Amino acid sequence: MHKNEWIENFDVAVVGSGAGGMAAAIVAAQKGLSVVIVEKTQWFGGTTAFSGGAIWIPNSDHSIKAGVRDSREETEKYLAHTVGDMVAKELKDAFLNHGPEMVRYLEAHSTLRFTPRLEGPDYLSSLPGAAHGGRTLDTIEFDGRLLGGWFKYLRPPLQVLTLFGGMMVNRKDVDLLVGFMQKPSANAFFHAAKLLTRYAIDRLRHDRGTRLVLGNALAGRLLKGALDAGVVLISNAPARKLLTDDGRVTGLVVDHEGKEREIHAGKGVVIATGGFGANLEMRRRFIPGPTGDWSMVAQGNTGDGISMAQSVGAELGGPNLSDAFWTPVSIMEKESGEMVRWPHLRMDRPKPGLIAVNSAAKRFVNESASYHHFVESMIETHPVVPCIPTFLICDGRFLKRYGLGLVRPGGGGRQYFIDRGYLYEGKSLADLAFLLNLDPIAFQETVARYNANAAKGIDPDFGKGSTEFNRHYGDPAHKPNACLHPIEEPPYYSVKVYPGDIGTAHGIKVNSFAQPLDRGNSPIVGLYVIGNDMSSVMSGNYPGAGITLGPAMTFGYIAAHHMADLQCS
Repeated sequence: MHKNEWIENFDVAVVGSGAGGMAAAIVAAQKGLSVVIVEKTQWFGGTTAFSGGAIWIPNSDHSIKAGVRDSREETEKYLAHTVGDMVAKELKDAFLNHGPEMVRYLEAHSTLRFTPRLEGPDYLSSLPGAAHGGRTLDTIEFDGRLLGGWFKYLRPPLQVLTLFGGMMVNRKDVDLLVGFMQKPSANAFFHAAKLLTRYAIDRLRHDRGTRLVLGNALAGRLLKGALDAGVVLISNAPARKLLTDDGRVTGLVVDHEGKEREIHAGKGVVIATGGFGANLEMRRRFIPGPTGDWSMVAQGNTGDGISMAQSVGAELGGPNLSDAFWTPVSIMEKESGEMVRWPHLRMDRPKPGLIAVNSAAKRFVNESASYHHFVESMIETHPVVPCIPTFLICDGRFLKRYGLGLVRPGGGGRQYFIDRGYLYEGKSLADLAFLLNLDPIAFQETVARYNANAAKGIDPDFGKGSTEFNRHYGDPAHKPNACLHPIEEPPYYSVKVYPGDIGTAHGIKVNSFAQPLDRGNSPIVGLYVIGNDMSSVMSGNYPGAGITLGPAMTFGYIAAHHMADLQCS
């Protein structure tokens, strides 16, 4: 074997610095192992730093303490109806058994802190076993200043999801700020004043705000935990290949500072590179139907870990219910040529006064469905009636109150978005139909039918607002249906959305210890695969908020114990 001039020896090498990778690193280090994280890009945090920062962990200590009425039996019933037998029982059991342990351990041994989302129904809330709240845990906000000089190496959030060029806000902040615009109150005023004051002070020393929420808080807390545990962190070090000896993985080769370097890992290598969302060739190979550069994942997520695992004999898992975790995405090209993507998760689609139509100007989906299931409908319908892109439709009242994609509530600056070809504005429905190349008569008939039913608070066609999940993300103050209001106040607006994703689900087949399996179903010793590089424990379905990060961190926790020659508690 060719020897490079620089060799480092660790017990554990982790490839990738998202939630799964950093969780594995922290636990392994806390168990007394020497650990290095190698990160392909200049930033630590992976796509986790872009995310909502939630983890789906049923029956956690947090939910039990809060008095949530749930049980393992109900969780298994729900998974039976959402995942079925597409995933081996041993994998589902490993996740459900050790998820609560993972949270307990990391909160005891790091700065990680969660709170239960008590009013957060599972996404398919009408199915047996679905919970009204408590299964999703949200990361508590984090003070980025605690990272010291490492703060500048934490991957920033998506700029389009911040205010004033770098101030992070969560759902509570948004609700208060939007509410203040509609109906000023002392509570909202003081909350806004506090946020703005903190941000102004931050910008004196930093290029963005240090009050971290959502996924940036999770990534920041994990980064702090890794540093405190003595984990060595190396950025700008893409992994190129795995080292093996007599069938066992013993380390890896990385590019660093212009040289090919070896890292030896006596206990194991953990692959946690985030899947292949940013690899267009792999997307075309594994994802059905039209696809494009529509993913919301970090640009370093190009399937490197999956390819390396395959190179030593690991097999792909599946088949899955879906090979990606979907979200509708709208895209705007800036003057510089930069493509700006907006994930239509829940800020606009579930709200009252918006519909989605296909190329025939007809509705085809419950617009308040989860982002994943909304796009599933796009993909299923497209071969019959093209709906890529799909057109989101609203009126002036809606735009002012809720915004639409990149256009913020209030509608300020909308001419810029019109000029960029992102937002379409019509003085009448017929005008808007012309701009979108839709049949004006069919379009007006669709809106008229929707309006007549919306005025009654019902949607007999697609059931918008008919489930607890729908209503939770609608506008609870709007009666009689939190998700329905006529589209009747000109001008009328639209943006086009495409089947984007927040991660891929097609990955390496593993056992309950996160060891990849070869063609004969034997584990590849010395290698572990977690996160979106691992074949989804949810089979690519999306039962609730946090079903990617929760399993990623749980299997990172399991892998770390296995490398330390310990059983999970």
